[in-house]
Amino acid sequence: MTQASPHPLTSQDCLVALMIAVSASDQNLRTAELVKIESSVNMLPIFADYDIDRIRTMSQMVFELFEQEDGLDALFGLIRDNLPERLFETAYALACDVAAADGTLREEELRLLEEIRYELDIDRLHAAAIERGARARHLSA
Repeated sequence: MTQASPHPLTSQDCLVALMIAVSASDQNLRTAELVKIESSVNMLPIFADYDIDRIRTMSQMVFELFEQEDGLDALFGLIRDNLPERLFETAYALACDVAAADGTLREEELRLLEEIRYELDIDRLHAAAIERGARARHLSA
């Protein structure tokens, strides 16, 4: 791995890093997406014992990786090394929620979601259900 980490990433770190990556994929961190990340960390049981200050650390890591030529590959390597397979669909669901949070799915976000599906080997039918749920949760009136 090109990225040496003084502490291994926790499962929660991996989930946060993927959410940040989706938000940053179009080089524009939108408020709605950041609010979605923070509310997910504050509300979901998977983050019950997570130090919210780690969001800043994970953000910095993602930004540094995105500056590198093979940064996305390095990010996926870190995710695969530190996120249990049982949380792969959770990771994809959180990524979809962040992408849908501002009501618009941009091309860069769609490409990254496709890459996440591939890298985490998310079954196509499961992915469609997750995407449909994210879309339903983020419709506006």
